[in-house]
Amino acid sequence: MNTPLLQTPLFETHQAANARLVPFAGWEMPVQYTGVIDEVKAVREKVGLFDVSHMGRVRVTGAGSLDYLQSLAVSDVSLLPEAGGSGQYSLLCLDNGGVIDDIIVYRLAQDEFIVVVNASNREKDLQWMRNHSAAFDVTLDDETNATCLLYTSDAADEEDS
Repeated sequence: MNTPLLQTPLFETHQAANARLVPFAGWEMPVQYTGVIDEVKAVREKVGLFDVSHMGRVRVTGAGSLDYLQSLAVSDVSLLPEAGGSGQYSLLCLDNGGVIDDIIVYRLAQDEFIVVVNASNREKDLQWMRNHSAAFDVTLDDETNATCLLYTSDAADEEDS
């Protein structure tokens, strides 16, 4: 049985720009537009914009959000400033310490976070998160299909690395 590929909210924009689209983690994703050399030069000399909307996005809100995420992530989520959208790379782990997935936790406000998970693990990660939320005053909203996620890279980023 062939499962249809999912499409990001920017799919039609990619098509209109003549992107070469390929299957990736169940999604139809752009990998190239004008050619490798042109695109590498654009990112190195100007800016690159990447549609990473296939990545899962779970909004965590409520008075227990920080404590909840502290119980799930291996990093210290409390170190994220209370506003400004700062993010932190972390891991989502099993009770025995095994890794479920790597995640990025962004803090948007005192009691509001976005957890970004890998596309292929979104449903498994979301279920794990839901299974461990009952003891906390939190709401989990899967925003993956309702929002876009973009990553930018510019020449200044390349110089800093």
